[in-house]
Amino acid sequence: MPELPEVEVVRAGLAPAVVDARITAVDVLDERALTRHPLGAGDFVARLEGRTVTAAARRGKFLWLMLEGGAEAVIAHLGMSGQLLLRTPDAPVERHERIRLHIEHPQHGSLAIVFADQRTFGSLAVDALEDTPDAAAGGFGAQAPRVPSQVAHIARDALDPAFSDVRFIASVRRRASAIKRILLDQTLVSGIGNIYADESLWAARIHPETQGRALSAPAVRRLLSDVRLVLQKALAEGGTSFDAQYVNVNGQAGYFAHSLNAYGRGGAPCPRCGGPIRREAFMNRSSHFCPRCQRRR
Repeated sequence: MPELPEVEVVRAGLAPAVVDARITAVDVLDERALTRHPLGAGDFVARLEGRTVTAAARRGKFLWLMLEGGAEAVIAHLGMSGQLLLRTPDAPVERHERIRLHIEHPQHGSLAIVFADQRTFGSLAVDALEDTPDAAAGGFGAQAPRVPSQVAHIARDALDPAFSDVRFIASVRRRASAIKRILLDQTLVSGIGNIYADESLWAARIHPETQGRALSAPAVRRLLSDVRLVLQKALAEGGTSFDAQYVNVNGQAGYFAHSLNAYGRGGAPCPRCGGPIRREAFMNRSSHFCPRCQRRR
């Protein structure tokens, strides 16, 4: 599933082309891509055609295009394999294309935003915006203190200027859960999935099964610093692509997979100490860590 770096790469790629653009037409080719929009395709089209996009924003793994008036936005969750692609208006239908938004930009002219999704777990929707409890911007790329109602339960991510380090550290140290489970809790800190949890814990030398309450405040602070470094490095390298399902808006893959130290490297030597990276089952997925560098408390 795309995590924060992959979704942010898509948002940053969309922003120059969509901000100030008017949605001229909407083609819904497969209503399965509207599972988050319960009123169906007709309502989705009617609420978008003729509207102007004012911002492209993201919180965690969700992104949204704010619409003029400040009351609604088009939200997108990419699921396991969703893609948002920029295409020319007459570009042929993409493989697995579900929805196409035709837009007219004052500088870039006519373009198309294509939502393609092989596994159909992703979705688009028009959603109402609500005020943020802390009065800070709703997400990265937004200025208004408003967030879509379907995203309001999602915590801010570690790269968000309004993220509270103090609150995060205190919350981690109150929990008996394993620290990897804590990092994956999107209501505490958003945008971190299996890949970046493993990489951050490797960087901080913390075993993934260590209880949150067993960590000192300096250890949690160091982990949070490593989370940010890992996410920023992944962003600089365009995200992590293991197959053709994650690409940016131009269809290009990220290359952070070449920089991974732990995730997906079971049996390979640890880049830090040379010992073998261990792979263990974890929540229907896998954890990857170095048992020598990341000793369990």
